[in-house]
Amino acid sequence: MEQTQLVSDVQQLTESLGQLPEPMVEPAFIVVSGLPGTGKSHLCSKLAERLPFVILESDALRKTLFSSPSYSPQESSRLFQACHLLIERLLKKGIPLILDATNLSERYRERLYNIADRLDAKLILVRVEAPSQVVHERLRARQEEVCSGNKSDADWEVYQRMKPVVQQIRRNHYAVDTSRDITPVLDKIVREVKR
Repeated sequence: MEQTQLVSDVQQLTESLGQLPEPMVEPAFIVVSGLPGTGKSHLCSKLAERLPFVILESDALRKTLFSSPSYSPQESSRLFQACHLLIERLLKKGIPLILDATNLSERYRERLYNIADRLDAKLILVRVEAPSQVVHERLRARQEEVCSGNKSDADWEVYQRMKPVVQQIRRNHYAVDTSRDITPVLDKIVREVKR
């Protein structure tokens, strides 16, 4: 991707974030991974109620750059190049972040690990899951509530296509099943951020 395009994309994404929280000396970077419908956005919003973090939601950011997204590999590549640069810029300014994206492959997560390591940010990894039947129900309900404010276009077919490509997170991480009470995991994450 051309440098001018990248700079323009990052500018557009930055403007879409609105008011940023106060910078911190050691900003935390929470990376949330999981298949569509597992409850990533719900978990992120619950975290943001307790921590003054910016949520970078890949589905919302994609729609900022592409009014009718195609989800093509080229589009995703352009989106995530811009996201990575945005993450770097925000962490350099001390802005704490939550990245809400599927992040299914270790190869793509490696880029995030590298950014955190390079900038000495406190990296917290969270894997979100839920039983298939729960996900099926959620995705069906999501399709029916067209105006629910949900930014994701993923449906059951997308979930089934993505499920076989999920790779284990090789670093220490929290695992949370959102069909159960998520409060204990939220408490642990909040404690780790404040430690």
